[in-house]
Amino acid sequence: MPQVATPPDTAVLGPDSLTWQIWGTWTGMFQGLWAGSMQNMHPKLGQAVWDHSDFFGERWQRLLRSLYPISGVVFDPVATDRAATTGQEVRDYHRTIKGTMPDGSRYHALDPDVFYWAHATFWYGNVRLCERFGPWLTEAQKRQLFEESKVWYAQYGVSMRPVPDTYEDFLEYWDHMCRNVLRDHESVRTVLDIGSLPPPPFLSFIPEGLWRRHIAPRNARFFVWLTTGFYDEPIREMMNLQWSEADERRFRLLGKVINLVMHRLTPKRYLRHPRPRDAWDRVHGRVPHSAPLVETPARNLPPEAERDNPIHYCPVHAARTADYPTHVHASL
Repeated sequence: MPQVATPPDTAVLGPDSLTWQIWGTWTGMFQGLWAGSMQNMHPKLGQAVWDHSDFFGERWQRLLRSLYPISGVVFDPVATDRAATTGQEVRDYHRTIKGTMPDGSRYHALDPDVFYWAHATFWYGNVRLCERFGPWLTEAQKRQLFEESKVWYAQYGVSMRPVPDTYEDFLEYWDHMCRNVLRDHESVRTVLDIGSLPPPPFLSFIPEGLWRRHIAPRNARFFVWLTTGFYDEPIREMMNLQWSEADERRFRLLGKVINLVMHRLTPKRYLRHPRPRDAWDRVHGRVPHSAPLVETPARNLPPEAERDNPIHYCPVHAARTADYPTHVHASL
């Protein structure tokens, strides 16, 4: 189990933080639909995604490349002396995303209430994931993660106004959002509809017919069930998703199996995504501190015509993408 440490009294999180220990692992992929759908339930965020994002046209690529800068907000400052650079880059991808709601009101992706909601799903997703799939956290550790989430959020350089003062305040905020603010939306249903998606880039070798007829439908059913297990009860009711006592027993059993396999049997270095793994390698001297950042593989880049669009993370591809064993890196 990760150890409780005093939240860092510095401008960045480091290897001694609890966030560094549990954020950025492959276990989080089980929660991908939960995070995406919860974000899009915010009326303004969901409308922004519906109006501006090509997320629905290149779902896998968008998800897999986004892991790099999103996790980099936490890991890059210490690993590369980039201070808040990555956080500000992520913020700036959202500068031009604005428009009009169906009721005529305006939205902007950098509206503090909208931007903080997205962050809340990331940091609190750590808590929900650990509650369900481990490593199991104490109440003190959950409070520590909340305090560290403030340091994390400050990296974006946006207003801290929406940030609750205490962990208890945050839980009230979360419950209020689930019961009174979040809404079902076309973008939410589209996030959950993965049955028609092609294989992700790292499984492109699977024959299309086999994928569409046999694998994709089963994959879709499993991940919607999984996502339902992560939802709060008010969200299940809003989405008209059923969850029985039998479902809960199966979910808890699955959590124990995943905790055993992922957190006890898998070497911790290979449990992490490439960017967090690279950060840990740097602080332990496995990779030179001055080495270029690990960036997303070319197969995850936006379509050619979209690569100059400022809303996209699209690194120049002279970056490091092959410093790890092929069987590990190919999973991205």
